[in-house]
Amino acid sequence: MIKKFEKYYNEERLFSKTDKILLAVSGGRDSVAMVYLFYQAKLNFGIAHCNFKLRGKESDKDEQYVCDLAKELKVPFYTTSFDTKTYAKKNKQSTQMAARELRYTWFAEIKEKNNYNYIATAHHKNDVAETLLINLTKGTGLSGLHGIKSKAGDVIRPLLCFNRTEIDAFIEGNKLPFREDQSNAETKYVRNKIRHKVIPELEKINPSFIETIFNETQHFNELEQLLEAKINEDKKLCWKVLKDGTIEIKIDKLLNLKPLRTYLYYFLKPYGFDDEDVVDVMNSLNKQSGKQFYSSTHQLIKDRATLILTEIKTNDKQEFILEKMDDFNILPFVLNVQLVPKEQLKTIKKNKKIAYLNAEKITFPLVVRKWKKGDKFKPFGMKGTKKISDFFIDEKFSLVEKENTWILAATNKIIWLIGHRIDDDFKISEKTKTILQLSVQ
Repeated sequence: MIKKFEKYYNEERLFSKTDKILLAVSGGRDSVAMVYLFYQAKLNFGIAHCNFKLRGKESDKDEQYVCDLAKELKVPFYTTSFDTKTYAKKNKQSTQMAARELRYTWFAEIKEKNNYNYIATAHHKNDVAETLLINLTKGTGLSGLHGIKSKAGDVIRPLLCFNRTEIDAFIEGNKLPFREDQSNAETKYVRNKIRHKVIPELEKINPSFIETIFNETQHFNELEQLLEAKINEDKKLCWKVLKDGTIEIKIDKLLNLKPLRTYLYYFLKPYGFDDEDVVDVMNSLNKQSGKQFYSSTHQLIKDRATLILTEIKTNDKQEFILEKMDDFNILPFVLNVQLVPKEQLKTIKKNKKIAYLNAEKITFPLVVRKWKKGDKFKPFGMKGTKKISDFFIDEKFSLVEKENTWILAATNKIIWLIGHRIDDDFKISEKTKTILQLSVQ
């Protein structure tokens, strides 16, 4: 078994002999088998154990066993405990999801702090089959059919070349003690239900079911790589990332991609949108602009000719009072400010992101706020006033540009539609002595 182990991690290029590996060890048979395989292969490793406090004294006994194992093998040992149920309730998660989030966050901290190259978990072929069946039940698309990957970032699964039977034989053949989690026998959890009730029935149909599924996941993984390459190539036809991170998707170009639903699904999935959202977006493409869609992290707006994708900002403050010059640094965006004697200003750049204002006409306090319906100003070069909403129409602002527009004002008088146009009443003239120069990045 040791030869098969060494051959697998070398062929999969999981790590090198000189790498330092942090093993995630629960004390169960799978993780204990992993520990002894690393030990017999004379690899450089440490052991990390999480006590989730879910099984009372049994959880503490698991922790003590893993601690004793590390001492016996003379390898570094790290342990922590969590109030998992409280964390799950606070974050509105299942106990299993909470435990997963807690342990991987902690593993990453230990890895970085102690200079480990990778985190190793003891997943094997049976876990792959269980995961695939769970994903099929939930409906996760092609990405859910590759099961568990042997390497994902800094997490590796060096036991994926073994099945449950092989690991049991290794444990028994080497007379290795381990801790048995009695909850693994309970069928109230989805994974256990599939493990104890579904897979045995499937093995009656195909005795090599586990091996068959594992081989199929490898094919699915390769197919997914080909699909992603095609998706990323065609994305260039309709996808544009602006300097501020906003993404514009050209609708006319998008409609030329077939099958549209698949393309949209893979385009939007990384931003938290699911298949149901994709159908709604598709139905909006030939309709009036203004329709908005939300995921937990992003907003998608159907504009005239584009879909506009932006991140949802956590800072929703709409107004900032500036009592003095130094207060410009409290804004949620960078606004550079300086007072310049007129005679020192050699050139005036024609750049809408720079405002040259008559400082004598500006008195604090000032306010920086989002524009409001009914706001009016006198655009530079014009004699009369204009509603900002009409200015947006004339300048063909997108919906996102409108939402993200700020104004600089004094009392009830707008000074600058920031990044676009100053008010004509604040322009510099021959009598101006000092210029307030503002520039937005």
